[in-house]
Amino acid sequence: MNGKTMPPLALAYLGDALMSVKVREYILECGYMRPVDFQRLSVRFVSAKAQASFVHELLEQGFFTEEEETVLKRGRNAKSLTVPKNTDVITYKMATALEALWGYLYCEGKLERIEELWNKIKEMRSV
Repeated sequence: MNGKTMPPLALAYLGDALMSVKVREYILECGYMRPVDFQRLSVRFVSAKAQASFVHELLEQGFFTEEEETVLKRGRNAKSLTVPKNTDVITYKMATALEALWGYLYCEGKLERIEELWNKIKEMRSV
């Protein structure tokens, strides 16, 4: 798959799944085994509000490359027919941007960069 030509919402679709797997692995690695904890803890990472805050903080830190910032903009500006349920449109678009970046990095085979991104996110928010 080519991340450069894939539509941004397709990248976000893939990125959402990738980030969800990382979060679930992390929660289990931290020793949480009760189903009641799974949703409560995963929301700290995969909610639109959390994802948007990660983007803003990482942008402030200068974490992203120029190429990654371009992907974030593609994801943010993608036209979606989905209406956010629990957040405002701007927050939703920023969350979509992060998911698109995850998908892009995966499609481009940049697995080490995914790990760097994931480690930075874990530094910002622990379970």
